[in-house]
Order: sequence, then C-alpha cells, then structure tokens
Amino acid sequence: MDKYLICGLGNPGQEYEGTRHNTGFMVLDAFAKASNIVFEDRRYGFVAETSLKGRKIILLKPTTFMNLSGNAVRYWLNKENIDQSRLLVISDDVALPLGAFRLKGSGSNGGHNGLGHIQQLIGQNYARLRMGVGNDYPRGGQIDWVLGHYSDEDMKTLQPSIDLGVDLIKSFVLAGIDITMNQFNKLGKKP
Repeated sequence: MDKYLICGLGNPGQEYEGTRHNTGFMVLDAFAKASNIVFEDRRYGFVAETSLKGRKIILLKPTTFMNLSGNAVRYWLNKENIDQSRLLVISDDVALPLGAFRLKGSGSNGGHNGLGHIQQLIGQNYARLRMGVGNDYPRGGQIDWVLGHYSDEDMKTLQPSIDLGVDLIKSFVLAGIDITMNQFNKLGKKP
C-alpha cells in the first residue's frame, strides 16, 4: 500500500492554538474532521491515520516545537518507510497575503524556521503548501505577528483556504504534485 506523510507545522500547547504559526495544524485538523479520524499522542507528534482509495495517509502535527520540526518528519518518514516524494509539509507564510496559498514541489525554506530545520535533516526535495498569513506588522514585529491569534474576521478570510487545503491533500495523494499544483495554485491567489 502506498503511504503518504502529511505534516502540518505549528507549536504544541493550548497557548498556541489559533495562532498564525499554527495554520499547518489547522489544515490537518480540518482534514481529520472531514475524514472522521482523531489524533493520538505518539512519538514526536500527534498522529492520525486514514486511507483514501487504497493509499494510506498519515497526518502528523509535530510536538517538537517549530524549530525542531525536522526531527518529527524524519522519524515518521523512516518509521513508515515513506519516500520523500510522498511528503507534504503545510506551513504558514508571511510572504503571502492572508487566505492566499502556494503549493510547490521543492524549494527553499523562505526563512521559515520549521521548513529550515526539515531542510537541514532531509534536504529540500519535498512538497510544501505555504498558507498566507499576511505581514501587517511593524519592523521587528514578525515573531509577535506569527505567534498572534487570528481574529474572527481573519478566520472568515482564511477558512475557505483551509477547506481547499483538505481537497488539495486528497489531490496530492491521488493525483500527485504536478496535477495538484496546476489545479490548486490558481485558486490560491489572493481570495
């Protein structure tokens, strides 16, 4: 059975719930809810499993904190013997406007600490879905911004992209990265 690892980046703990930096967790939570599965506390992360048309999907929300996300990703890739071409990492991105998103098959970490640590440990040949959180913060205010909570107004803009993220994951698993990029990146421009 083909296996896929879908990793949403964020920080564990209640104080980080609903923050911009936890947008990756939010997409996985939406996918889990739509699939009627629940996360279990496992090694290096909260893990949920489901299958889609004969393919096994493992959802991972690392509990390593953002800067050490690579430890969780590498562990689960190795444990489940999953090829990197079947890894999708979902992160927040201040370079994209709120509600926009971009899927890429590989590339740089764009200054994102979570992606940076994953890249250190496994290289940069893996798919990543970057969810825009905007950058409406003063110079030097990036950390406060990404650790800040979404407002109800923000969520109205973001929720359709989270919902599209659920469909995007399914497409990535069933159709592959190229078809999924062609289908979804045009939807991920500014909403």
